[in-house]
Amino acid sequence: METTIKVRAEREVNEKMAEKTDDTVKIPGFTFRSINPPPSSTSSAPVPSDSGATEAHSQSLFLPKIRGKKVVETPAFTLPFNASQNAWPSFQESPWRQVDWSEETKEVLMESVRSYKPACDSVAAARVLLVGPVGAGKSSFISSVQSMFYGRVMNRAMVGSSSSSSTSFTKQLQSFQLHGSRERDGKSMALVLSDMAGLGETNSPTLHDMLATIKGRVPEGHTFSACSPVGSLHVKEPHLVKKVHCVVFVISALELSSYSQTMTSTFQQLREHISALGVHQVALLTHVDKLGLASDITQVYRSSPLKHAMVKAGDLLGLPVSSIVPVKNYSEELELEPHTDTLLLKALDHILQYVELHFRDHPQGPQQADDADSAVSFSSRPSSLEN
Repeated sequence: METTIKVRAEREVNEKMAEKTDDTVKIPGFTFRSINPPPSSTSSAPVPSDSGATEAHSQSLFLPKIRGKKVVETPAFTLPFNASQNAWPSFQESPWRQVDWSEETKEVLMESVRSYKPACDSVAAARVLLVGPVGAGKSSFISSVQSMFYGRVMNRAMVGSSSSSSTSFTKQLQSFQLHGSRERDGKSMALVLSDMAGLGETNSPTLHDMLATIKGRVPEGHTFSACSPVGSLHVKEPHLVKKVHCVVFVISALELSSYSQTMTSTFQQLREHISALGVHQVALLTHVDKLGLASDITQVYRSSPLKHAMVKAGDLLGLPVSSIVPVKNYSEELELEPHTDTLLLKALDHILQYVELHFRDHPQGPQQADDADSAVSFSSRPSSLEN
């Protein structure tokens, strides 16, 4: 009897000692271990695998539950990349587009826009229509361009957001002719940027509205509504000066992965109808500074993530990458920044090249076919865009 009691006592002591050396903390439903530092890279000794548990340490604060030799990984979260390796963003050794970021080049570009005159004598100012999803940055682009020529940051196009991020702040057709500040020359330029409600919401413009706007048949200030498309108030015989000479699609680099297949179909069908009117199209990729370029926008054409985003934008719109230019709009700044201005000016220069193609192709205005009535919203029934 005495021997049995002694054996039991020794067994209890051994069990308590084992519990002290075990670094596992057990809580019903969870198993935690202390996270050991990784083995030194200079050591040539093999690292014990602990049945795959060691690898799990680098992925999760929760250890996988080990059942025999089978590892069931149930991490609470995983990191998108190894921050210590500075994996984002990545830059190419040389830029894939050449841009002169000097102040002299910026002034040359500004003067070329100030002095621009349409090739068609009967048109006093080229008219460019901005089209894109809600929140892509159409109004911000107009305000940023005007800020650059005005000499200070301003929101001429009434940039803002409504209570819902899916609702466009712009409701009407609004056109803005660029001009300089009174302190400079106050001179109006031969370029008008037109803004309209964004695509993707319930009251987004219909196909009928879009084509009527491009043809110059929608009066300034018209409020777009799927329930009341352009009707008797439209301009029946618009002059070439009222027609749109280039359409600019505006796409956010931050939203490329969230645009649905329906939106892709909408864009490409819309492009077909616009092309049938003889109007060229280009695209602006906005919010590029959010792709790791906020600290130095001059690296824009060395950024691999940006190039990938531009390829995706081309696929979305059905446009070649050569027709797409990145821009950074003024949103938080109170002062102008020369390199941001350069990107905006390069975008304007790109747009004006296609405007000139329109005037060369149609010196007296294209013979545009009448569009069929369509009161179907892009957002609700994009299939209505099909021929």
